[in-house]
Amino acid sequence: MSEQMERIKTLIIGSGPAGYTAAIYAARADLKPVMYTGMEPGGQLTTTTEVDNFPGYPEGIDGPTMMMQLQQQAERFGTEVRIGMVTAVDFSDEIGGIHKVTVDESKVIEAETVIISTGASAKYLNIPSEQRLRGGGVSACAVCDGFFYKGQEVAIVGAGDTAAEEASYLANICKKVTMLVRKDHMRASKAMQHRVNSIDNIEIRYNTEVDEVLGDQVVEGIRMVNNETGEKEDIAVTGLFIAIGHKPNTDIFKGQLDMDETGYIITQAKSTKTNKPGVFASGDAQDKIYRQAVTAAGTGCMAALDAERYLAAVESKEILASS
Repeated sequence: MSEQMERIKTLIIGSGPAGYTAAIYAARADLKPVMYTGMEPGGQLTTTTEVDNFPGYPEGIDGPTMMMQLQQQAERFGTEVRIGMVTAVDFSDEIGGIHKVTVDESKVIEAETVIISTGASAKYLNIPSEQRLRGGGVSACAVCDGFFYKGQEVAIVGAGDTAAEEASYLANICKKVTMLVRKDHMRASKAMQHRVNSIDNIEIRYNTEVDEVLGDQVVEGIRMVNNETGEKEDIAVTGLFIAIGHKPNTDIFKGQLDMDETGYIITQAKSTKTNKPGVFASGDAQDKIYRQAVTAAGTGCMAALDAERYLAAVESKEILASS
């Protein structure tokens, strides 16, 4: 395996709102950022047909177009966007140390600062009809997409606090919400269960799973199956929301960065700083609460500012040491 080496000031791992915003701010601060997009350039928003809640788009915008525009804006200020996958990392423990990152198992990047914006992936049921209709009525974010189903009947799959919260949100804008719970009980907290049970237009189906999503181009209904009796039933819905959790795309950083039990990178309070000096985390890789494009963009801005201040502090110490 031939190994190539390159030295840069700021490396951004992953694209999406967090990565591109970090790139815009880093480039304007003359940090000469290089971004590697990963396997899914643009992140989760590239699978979203319509983004209706990002400030500045009064008519809404489709996800891929929004990501393309963010990339163009980052490139306008000098960001170098590259297609490639980070396959290994070796972060320094020293302030002012150099971080080594391997791309596509062959090219080694030496970076003074690293901004992580690898995002998270929603967990799906992985049945063919569900995958086929993603973006056509199947969604993993009720807060993002629920508005499009105002006054309609929808279904949601999940049993935890997130599912209960999203079911409550949908109930405020939809005619009826059918909640599918795989077991005979919910995992959500008692308070969240009480809230869901008290809402008239939420119907909870226990011991129930999705057997098939019905519809050719868009969701027209779902076929439910009782996992105790095997009995199947079709209901008409226009939207199916999957709320069974997210997995942060952070496996490659395990053993290097502090994470919680589910793999979200832990950052220091009110900052994007990780436990490694000069390494910063933004977006859904470190945010398991909000998971919105606008909040991801905000932390991308924070990461670039944190990186700029870190480099300035390192440079000041080097100047003092040499004087």
